[in-house]
Amino acid sequence: MTSYAPFVEVRRGHLTDVRIVDQSQSALEEGQARLRIESFAVTANNVTYAAMGDAMRYWDFFPAADPTWGRVPVWGFGEVIESHSDAALLGERVYGYFPMGAELVVTPGRADPSGFTDLTAYRQPMAAVYNRYVRVADHGDPVADALRMVLHPLFVTGFLIADAIADDPSGPPARVVVSSASSKTALATAWAARAMGLTTIGLTSTSRCATVAGLGVWDEVSGYDEVRRLSASGGTAAYVDIAGNADVTRQVHTVLGDGLVRSITVGITHWDQLAMAETEPPGVAREMFFAPARITKRHADWGRTGFEARLDENWSTFAGWAQGWLDVGHVHGPEAVALLWREVVAGVDDPRRAYVASLSD
Repeated sequence: MTSYAPFVEVRRGHLTDVRIVDQSQSALEEGQARLRIESFAVTANNVTYAAMGDAMRYWDFFPAADPTWGRVPVWGFGEVIESHSDAALLGERVYGYFPMGAELVVTPGRADPSGFTDLTAYRQPMAAVYNRYVRVADHGDPVADALRMVLHPLFVTGFLIADAIADDPSGPPARVVVSSASSKTALATAWAARAMGLTTIGLTSTSRCATVAGLGVWDEVSGYDEVRRLSASGGTAAYVDIAGNADVTRQVHTVLGDGLVRSITVGITHWDQLAMAETEPPGVAREMFFAPARITKRHADWGRTGFEARLDENWSTFAGWAQGWLDVGHVHGPEAVALLWREVVAGVDDPRRAYVASLSD
């Protein structure tokens, strides 16, 4: 009897168009292992993966049978339920990059006590950091697991952005201005930037200003309709664009003028403005931030062990702070996950709330 595994797929270029596909389970080949996807986080970060799916090859990690549709990458936990590989032991639990689905077949290699890398051919052209699966405790702390799924990938990105700005060869700017200030990536960036001694200014929708300011991680919070308040006389600034709102970016560039020394594009939470965002605003040229490249640099500077030690120390403190305000909800089943995806894409989620999902009912 044929078994099937459900997947949630998104129409490429039309992110609110979602469908559920049941895929028949194929027999494993020698060297492969089957992971049951236990749970994963769905955040605005995943919207960026989908919005940049073609430009940054995120759709290529877990290709759908129909190329007009895509499987959005997510961060979560999986369990080895079948294995023809000595690198993945039956029953062990791993953390890593998965599709929004119920299972993933991998080809484990480059294994060590801490984990393994998926050597499946179609994943090799992309950054290796996304292909690594870390072995974890069989029964982790549910709260710690939820925080790791929801926040750890975003924290790593935020930490690296702040590190790149603070480490600027010309010296750090007086201010760091970040759009989509309610997003988890923006909050991680602000937290890390303040820890590095930088002044942070968050931009968000007017209706969210009070909530975002109440989190205590921004030195100043302004609505998108108040960008003109950003005075060029306030000193040099770096702009971190997580929203991908072309109009806001243009305003920031115009108001700050020559005081804007860096403009870093990170995300596209306003995915519907992607085409407009391709038009260059006045002033300093925009640069696309690519976390794996920064990781490579810090591995060279600090060594892999040194980098991971600094990251872990900061993550522990950040997670403790986030636990004080973040409320994690849980959704189960394909239909519920599809509905959650539409809500996150629409941007109606509460910044103080996050979701962990599972396709299992």
